[in-house]
Amino acid sequence: MTWFEPQRGDEQLREFFITALIDMGASLILQDRDGAYVCITSLPARWRLVPGVVPSDNSIFGPEIGRKLAEMKAGLVKAGDRVEVEIEAGDDTFFEFRCRMVEMADHDLHMITVVIDRTEDRRRERLLRALLREVSHRSKNLLAIIQSIASQTARYSGTLDMFLGKFRGRLHALSQSQDLITDSSWRGAHFRDLLKQQVDRYVQENSDLVHVSGDDVLLTPNASLHIGLALHELVVNAVSHGDFLQRRLAIEVSCNRIETPVGSVVVILWAEPFTARSDDEAKSARFGSTVLERVVPSSVNGEARHELKNGQLRYELRFPLEIFD
Repeated sequence: MTWFEPQRGDEQLREFFITALIDMGASLILQDRDGAYVCITSLPARWRLVPGVVPSDNSIFGPEIGRKLAEMKAGLVKAGDRVEVEIEAGDDTFFEFRCRMVEMADHDLHMITVVIDRTEDRRRERLLRALLREVSHRSKNLLAIIQSIASQTARYSGTLDMFLGKFRGRLHALSQSQDLITDSSWRGAHFRDLLKQQVDRYVQENSDLVHVSGDDVLLTPNASLHIGLALHELVVNAVSHGDFLQRRLAIEVSCNRIETPVGSVVVILWAEPFTARSDDEAKSARFGSTVLERVVPSSVNGEARHELKNGQLRYELRFPLEIFD
């Protein structure tokens, strides 16, 4: 139903409708039953009326689009007939043409064509599809990481309780790293944020005993997940098997970006004071060595050293820095 005050002038109504159409990004075209143009409102800027030339589909939209419109309109013969088509107009722009045959007040047939700019809609759709593909890709990567962690954890767990305890901790570390990655719009996570997550969870009351220095490198999503996992292993091992808390000796952690002839390299060093009184204690100090020495280095195309020497447990990880724009 449409209503307007009879006393309002046509000029005011015309201004209202044209403004509304422009705001909607739509154009209206009215043609008589023979295809002659009667009225055009808010024509998109890419198409212009040529002075002195009688408007037609060809003169306005060009021969290619004009031919498509002619074929489309040929099937409209009675009131109520309608057809829609989306046309790529060049320069990565898209327009939807909606044509409908209507019967006017004098019972004469006219054709109304609504032209709607769909360019932004299509760009958003492409972006959404790209994001969904990216989410799918990253989800598969994350599932592969979880599968690898589960396999490695099961291989070196003597009991089900031991497996569950270690696996849950590693899974939570992945979850925390993933939160940082998501918060950064998938750019990755900074090294110090990854370290702080683990320190806050396991040694919050003694966080002053974990000193960090060097560069706060932004790591790629893949590197963030694995470095977060490595830091989880190191912190848990220090709390469970180390003696730095009892001796009140600080753990020194550094992360440095080094420029080399072949590109940037990240060097992470964990230096923890630890004095082993027996072979069992020395073995305990390197608990989780499979993750630290194999899983993490392999996943970031790097190399690692994990050793107990001269009263200090040292873990050094080197890997190439990947940079995404």
